[in-house]
Amino acid sequence: MPNDKAMRPKARLPNGFRDRDASDIATEARMLAAIRGVYDSYGFDALETPSFEYTDALGKFLPDLDRPNAGVFSLQDEDGQWLSLRYDLTAPLARYCAQNSQRIPTPFRRYQIGTVWRNEKPGPGRFREFTQCDADIVGSSSPSADAELLMMFADALEAVGLKRGDYVIKVNSRKLLDGVLEAAHVDNSKRGTVLRAIDKLDRLGAAGVRALLGAGRKDESGDFTKGADLDDKASARILQFISSEIQAMEADKALFSLRDAVSGSGTGEQGADELGDILRILNYCGYGPDRVRVDSGIVRGLDYYTGPVFEAQLLAPVQNEAGETVVFGSVGGGGRYDDLVARFTGQTVPASGISIGVSRLLTALKSRGAAIAQANPLVVVLVMDKAEAAESFQLVTELRNAGVRAEAYVGDSGMKAQLRYADKRNAVIAVIEGSDERAKGEVTLKDLALGAEMAKDIASRADWVSDRPAQSSVKRQDLVQSVRAMLAANAREQN
Repeated sequence: MPNDKAMRPKARLPNGFRDRDASDIATEARMLAAIRGVYDSYGFDALETPSFEYTDALGKFLPDLDRPNAGVFSLQDEDGQWLSLRYDLTAPLARYCAQNSQRIPTPFRRYQIGTVWRNEKPGPGRFREFTQCDADIVGSSSPSADAELLMMFADALEAVGLKRGDYVIKVNSRKLLDGVLEAAHVDNSKRGTVLRAIDKLDRLGAAGVRALLGAGRKDESGDFTKGADLDDKASARILQFISSEIQAMEADKALFSLRDAVSGSGTGEQGADELGDILRILNYCGYGPDRVRVDSGIVRGLDYYTGPVFEAQLLAPVQNEAGETVVFGSVGGGGRYDDLVARFTGQTVPASGISIGVSRLLTALKSRGAAIAQANPLVVVLVMDKAEAAESFQLVTELRNAGVRAEAYVGDSGMKAQLRYADKRNAVIAVIEGSDERAKGEVTLKDLALGAEMAKDIASRADWVSDRPAQSSVKRQDLVQSVRAMLAANAREQN
């Protein structure tokens, strides 16, 4: 026999990707149903766009001569056109709106839940393949659209189990950021460097940002990051804009200070006015600083934002994969992107949206000990005699028709192995109908959950199980009724 060992692939996962079991899938499905219910209640309609788009339509990343730039996963089709897996759900929405502008209502309110892919370095709770849950309003420049999205954002986070005090949605404006740069006379060529420095405020603190606004910063490893080379006066104005003192103020006072920081910039003053309009609507509707508050350090990484920007952060500490207590940080964000559709049409189409990182939020909730959803309890029907397998499948069909999740054993093993199989499947009940039971017109129900509990300490639990034996025989015609009763008893014990 030839040696084919060298040809065998290694069983391994690509970095940044993961397998998910039934409990993960069930928990995510429950979370998505809760978010979808909130989005539906606000009058948003569902939309699906394809996983692949033309790379130039996505807009953020473009291919070079040989392959696209890092950040997206791409391939060439038979015509030599570059296609990329979507890195978010907003860029495809812009393409959709441009392509269907004559038939969709304005404003257009849509939500989409889907998988996105990013070819970037993974981290705790951050994967290269993950699910996003977006909602957008396209065709409205009113701050009321931003306010409504923020209210829906808060409602969705609470619908999945977060409580007030567990999270906060921070709000800033790109117009305010541009305004402070304009007021500080920062050259436009340095804008990106300055914004990236501000975005590191949470991680590096004010001293680290000050270094990056100046000559640069050397990190703990000795690597040097060149700074924006701003003078002390410009750096001081920007640092005052993002200071913790402003972030700790009440909304009205914070806006007053921010307006002072952007004094002399028409763009900045417009941003302050828009933020004020948003906050007035939020406060009037009961969405105060316990849920939404101003934070002048919020930047958001995508370049297409043009106005208000939002970021939802978890406040309670969680355990990471190493067992360390950390603050999890962002689980979603969004903002206004008035120029994205214009890439296709040449005409400005105002738009604003939010996005919840479902995979990241789910990881955070699980690390905090949130309840993990399980699939409906399983009943396994043992097949005692292959020659009479049809009778066993008749049992399982009756259970399924009655709404019970059930399967019949389809392997080749005997009774003991079938019971071990049922245990591995986390089945709650095993149904046994051998020739003896069939002759009596009975079936045997084995309570696997109770049997496992009894096996832990049968002596001390004898009284508790005296009225509920782990195994009982019932009339064949009472199968469905008896299984339902046993499942109900198990559910009560779980609660």
